[in-house]
Amino acid sequence: MIHRWSIARRLFVAQLLFMVALTAIVGTAAFVDARDRAYDEAGRRMAGIATAVADAPFVLQAASAADPSPLLQPYALKITKDAGADFITIMAPDRTRWTHPRNEELGKPYIGSINEALNGQVFTEVVAGTLGPSVRTIAPVKDANGKVRALVAAGVTVRTVDVAVSGRLPALLAIALTLLAAGWAASWLLGRYLRRVTRGWGPEELGQLFAYYESVLHSVREGVILIDPKGNVVMYNDQAAELLGLPKQSSDGGPAAGTEAPGATAGRRRNAPSLAALPLPPSLKELFESGRTALDEIHLTGSRILVVNQGPAVGPPSAGTRQRGAASAPAAGTPADSTRAGTSVRGAPVYGTPVYGTVATIRDRTEIESLGSELETMRTLSDALRAQTHEHANRLHTIVSLMELGRAPEALDFATKDLELSQRLTDDLVRSIEEPVLGALIMGKAAEAHERGVELSLNTSGSTAVTGLAVQDLVAILGNLLDNAIDAAAEAPPPRLVELTVETTGSALEITVEDSGPGIDPGAVEDVFRHGFSTKAPGPFGRGLGLALVRQAVQRLGGTMTITSPAGALFRVTLPVTPLPVTTLPVTPEEQP
Repeated sequence: MIHRWSIARRLFVAQLLFMVALTAIVGTAAFVDARDRAYDEAGRRMAGIATAVADAPFVLQAASAADPSPLLQPYALKITKDAGADFITIMAPDRTRWTHPRNEELGKPYIGSINEALNGQVFTEVVAGTLGPSVRTIAPVKDANGKVRALVAAGVTVRTVDVAVSGRLPALLAIALTLLAAGWAASWLLGRYLRRVTRGWGPEELGQLFAYYESVLHSVREGVILIDPKGNVVMYNDQAAELLGLPKQSSDGGPAAGTEAPGATAGRRRNAPSLAALPLPPSLKELFESGRTALDEIHLTGSRILVVNQGPAVGPPSAGTRQRGAASAPAAGTPADSTRAGTSVRGAPVYGTPVYGTVATIRDRTEIESLGSELETMRTLSDALRAQTHEHANRLHTIVSLMELGRAPEALDFATKDLELSQRLTDDLVRSIEEPVLGALIMGKAAEAHERGVELSLNTSGSTAVTGLAVQDLVAILGNLLDNAIDAAAEAPPPRLVELTVETTGSALEITVEDSGPGIDPGAVEDVFRHGFSTKAPGPFGRGLGLALVRQAVQRLGGTMTITSPAGALFRVTLPVTPLPVTTLPVTPEEQP
C-alpha cells in the first residue's frame, strides 16, 4: 500500500512521525531535567535548614541535657512548619532520635547514612525512611572543640518534590503540543507544495516517467532543446546536438564523455550552459533568447536548413488559477490577451499558471530542399520541353501545309533550316558547358526565359569542368540565380536581358549572372541573403529562400559571393575547383623519331 502513496503523503507521514518522536524525546528530557532540578533545589534548601539548625546554640545546649527530647521536639516541629520541610530530625551520634514528626518514633534509631556527618561534613541524599523516600541533608552539631555532639537531618518527601514537578507539567505539555502542531503544519504545507509540483505521483512512478522521458528524448528523430527562464540550456537531445553542432549531453545533463559544452561541466540546471555560450547561428539564438512562440520557422545554419517550432513550457494550473484564468479569458471572437499560451514570453505566467521556460523542436529540411531544387530543375526542363513541343508542333503544321499545297521544295528548305538552327543552338551549349546537368539546366532556363520574353545569353571562358564541386550545389546556385534574374528582367521594360558568364581562372570557377532589372539597393545587399527577405510579392509557398540557399551553398563549397548594381543586378560567385590532372600518354617505339 505504501508504494501507492505519493511523495507528498510519504513525506507528510515521515515528518509527522519524526515530530511525534522528537516531541516525546524532548518532552521526556525536559521532564527529567525539571525533576532533577527540583531535587537539586530541594537538596539546597534542606542543606540550608539543616545547617541553620545545627549552628543554633540552643541545639548544642539541649544536646548536653540528660533527655534532650522535651527541649528539642517543640523547637524542631516549629522550625519544620515555618521552613516548609516535611521533617527535621535531631539525633544523637549513635542514631537515637531526639525529634521526629511522629512521637512514636522518638528514641528509635535513625534510618539513613550518617558517616560523613560524623566526620564533620554536610551531605545530601535520597533515601527511604519512616515517611517514605525523601530528599534529606544531614549536618553535624559541633562544640567549641569541633567534636560532633549531635546530628540534624532536614528533608522533604519525594512525593512533595513530585508535586512541585507536576506543577510544571502543563507548561511542558503546552510546549510539546505547540512543537507538534508547528511540525504538523510545516509538514502539511510542504506536502501540499510537493503534491502540486509532483502532481501526486510517487517516487516509483516519477522514476519510471523519467526513464520514459529520457528514452523518448534521445530516440526521437527531431531535435529537442529545453531552455529555462534565465536563458540557460537545461537539456538537448542527440539529434539537436547533431543539427546545431553542439557536444552531445550525457544522461545527467552534462556533456558526454570526451566532450564539454561551453560553460557546462556537470549538473542539469546548476551548471547549464547559457545560450550566449553556445555556437548557435544568430537567427536561432535570437529566437531562443526571445522565448516567443514559433511555428514551422525556417532557419539556415552553415550547412543545414532547419524547421523550428517553439512554445512555452507551462506548468499545471491550480484550482484557483484555473478559475481566475477562466474569468479573464477573452470571449469568443475577441482578440487573445498577450498573456495567453502561445504569445507569452519566457517565465511569464499564462493565465496564472507558471511558465518554466521554452521547448523548441528542430527538424532537418536540408534533404527536402535539395529534392525540391532537383524537382524545380525537372519542372524547368519539363516546361522547356513543353514549349519546344508547342513550337515543333507549329513548325510541323507549317511543313504539312506546304506539302499539301504542293510546295515540297519550300517545305524541305524550311525543315532543313529549322533543324540546322536547333542543332546549332544545342551544339553551342554542349560545347560551352562540359557538365551535362548544368547544360540541361541552362537549356531549360533559356527556354523558360524565351517563353517569358527574356533573352538569355551565355558566355564561357576556359574549361567549365566542375571537378571537386557537388553538382547539386551548383544546380542550387545557378538555378536560383537565373530564376531571380529572369523574374527581375521579365518585370522590367524592354530590352529584357539576362547574361550568364561561366569562366575558369586558375583554380577558381566564376559564375556571373547579370539582368536588366531594376537592380538592388546597396543598403539592402546584406538583407537579400537573409531568409524571408524578398523584393517580390509573396508566392503560394513564401519568398526569400532562394538567395539564402545560394549563400548557404556557396559557403558550403568554400566560395565567395558579391552583389553589385551597374545597371541591373549583378551576382558574381567564385568557387574553388580542383584542377584536372594532366594525363601523359605513353609513346610507342614506332612513334619515336
